[in-house]
Amino acid sequence: MYRPHLRVFFLLFLAAAAIPLSGCLFRTRTVDRPLSDRPLKTSTQQELIDFVNSQAGKIQSMQATVDIDSSAGDPRNGKVTDYKEIRGYVLARKPAMLRMKGLMPVVRTTAFDMVSDGKEFKLWIPPRNKFVMGANDAGGYQPDKRLENMRPQYIYDALLIPEIDGDDAVLENGYETVLDSRRHRVEQPNYSLLVIRKGAKGAYLSRKIDFSRIDLLPYRQRIYDQQGNVASDVHYHEYKDYAGTMFASTIEIERPRENYDITLNMVKLEINKALTDDQFALEQPAGAEVVRLDRSNADAPKADSQSK
Repeated sequence: MYRPHLRVFFLLFLAAAAIPLSGCLFRTRTVDRPLSDRPLKTSTQQELIDFVNSQAGKIQSMQATVDIDSSAGDPRNGKVTDYKEIRGYVLARKPAMLRMKGLMPVVRTTAFDMVSDGKEFKLWIPPRNKFVMGANDAGGYQPDKRLENMRPQYIYDALLIPEIDGDDAVLENGYETVLDSRRHRVEQPNYSLLVIRKGAKGAYLSRKIDFSRIDLLPYRQRIYDQQGNVASDVHYHEYKDYAGTMFASTIEIERPRENYDITLNMVKLEINKALTDDQFALEQPAGAEVVRLDRSNADAPKADSQSK
């Protein structure tokens, strides 16, 4: 599958941390799933809801070592730069805490460090001496911007599939496209839960969670905005059992509107390890150039000399 080549905010800081490989086509990493050679499993709507809620309830925190893959496209020349296997660390703690850190290759110094409490986020980019701050819900989509469109909360929402709690859900008996033994594309039945939420302007489709009939595990989650647009399209691959909690070994996060994608490959994962507030603290470094997304460029200072 090929797609338009547009700029990626997340690569603003990954660009300082990777050796790029240039190409002229945007590559998707989604792996074709095989046709099952065993009888497909069945489930009810309530059983699928109970599974999602049960798995979500088992995870209160996670700490992971990850390899990060991503790509950046330039719409002006149609070229794409790939960024492969940036070593990183992810901390997440409910209800909405996230910290993600990436390392420079070889020397292993910090390439980027970002935190979010679900409302506000901070991003430190040492190679560029920039410290970015802003609200997760600040403003709307701005097609001519990169910094203003990215939010760490998108990564949190993709990592930890939330409970279906207080929302309505509808079961769809649908199909997914898979490959048979001759590598032909065929359709195989699946299940989907359509999660309906009430917003300021009425009910809207909040999420769509697709379940494989091979193992009844979620393999895709689409998250929608209140206008019906796909905000995040997340794929989950190769689940492992962590003492009764199922967690994907590879998670692909695509943001169609902003045209970036990122793949997190789990190298090491610890679930429900105690995480302190200090582990989510990111102080503004002295002398860093500060970018405040809630201010205009004219109002924002070029640099701050005091740490906050």
